Amino acid sequence: MSLLERTISWLEEKNPNQDEFLQSAKEVCEYIVPIVNANEDYKAHNVLQRILTHDQILEFTVTWENDKGYPEVNRAWRVQHSNALGPYKGGTRFHPQLNISTLKFLAFEQSFKNALTQLTLGSGKGGSDFNPKGRSENEIRRFCNAYMQAIYKHIGPNTDVPAGDINVGDKELGYMFGEYLRLAKSYDGALSGKPIALGGSCLRAQATGFGVIYFVQEMLKSQDKQIDGHSVLISGAGNVALHAALKALQLGAKVLSLSNSRGVLIAEEGLTQQHLDWLLEEGKKETNSLESLAKKDGLLYKKNESPWSLKADIGIPCATQNEINGDTAKKIVKNLSFGVVEGANMPCTQEASDTLLKSKLHYAPGKAANAGGVIVSGFEMQQNAMMRYETEAELDKKLQQKMSDIHQACEDESRAQGNDKANYVQGANIVGFRRLADAIVAQGY
Repeated sequence: MSLLERTISWLEEKNPNQDEFLQSAKEVCEYIVPIVNANEDYKAHNVLQRILTHDQILEFTVTWENDKGYPEVNRAWRVQHSNALGPYKGGTRFHPQLNISTLKFLAFEQSFKNALTQLTLGSGKGGSDFNPKGRSENEIRRFCNAYMQAIYKHIGPNTDVPAGDINVGDKELGYMFGEYLRLAKSYDGALSGKPIALGGSCLRAQATGFGVIYFVQEMLKSQDKQIDGHSVLISGAGNVALHAALKALQLGAKVLSLSNSRGVLIAEEGLTQQHLDWLLEEGKKETNSLESLAKKDGLLYKKNESPWSLKADIGIPCATQNEINGDTAKKIVKNLSFGVVEGANMPCTQEASDTLLKSKLHYAPGKAANAGGVIVSGFEMQQNAMMRYETEAELDKKLQQKMSDIHQACEDESRAQGNDKANYVQGANIVGFRRLADAIVAQGY
């Protein structure tokens, strides 16, 4: 039995019924096992199993009081994958379907993403099955306070630095940071993504979406192309999707779509600055912001459909994991002319990923392309430590350079592996792995 076969068998035995984590780990193993086989230090230090095992998983209860004065109970977790490269670092999400498999996959992917940034960042991910939809502002605040009461002893600027994620933005992080201050009596960078008034970064909300487009720019440049004039399909309508659309528009691309769980918004002439401004400001008040915009401005909204039947140059999935299956990937290969760049974490099933890799399209994984968020979180941590703050222009320039560096590293590694066309999935996995593995070997055991 080969090392890959033994590793997959071991993974399945140790992580039963954790489909999301197993999908992510198996994909990575396909690329990194040959690197392990070729390196005696990696084998001697059992780096493979150490990277595939999370350092610590905290599971806890959050008990909080609703507006009726009744105590409610939610489950919560903080998955700390690796601190080999720095303090644990990664988002916090509140979602009723959140489970340990999803968090383990996200924390594992975060390790490679953070390694690619070359910042001193380990990896983690956390959250709760609390559903903020339909809750009052006071209920959300009380839940955030109770969540921080349960976790504050496990976080800190040199230990674990949570950020935001789905349903956790600067407002929720502001509530959490306020409770952290009351409990820890320490004004430090224990959270990132905070409101600017509490030491947050002025570019954090835009960072992931902007970074995706900067990565697209680099991919196009490597083919002697410019983003100006290219047509773009975007799925999702959250923070990443909207800011990716905004930056693409600013750079001269035509954004043809956004989507949500109920359907797709299609703008045949391209979305405008006014459309996106409305979605970012007024859309939050709507039950279905995309359908409301379509009715308001004469755009097309198709229920129960996605963007992937449309023709365009570039596709940017920004919705959620596994939104693109094998059949959808085949449509994408027919309909797109240049490539697919992941804005979400693992939006493609393994079958879809294989289909895209075998196609004519250029295909970049989320661990490389959507690293902008954690990059600016890293800058926020630096700012908090130095007690100084940088302007949006300064941060944007640094973000562009980091995304360019990640693209170059992935492209260089792919070329070193003998590929004629850049294999960004292979390059990202191997570059991230080498940085993690070298740190683990240097620490000993």
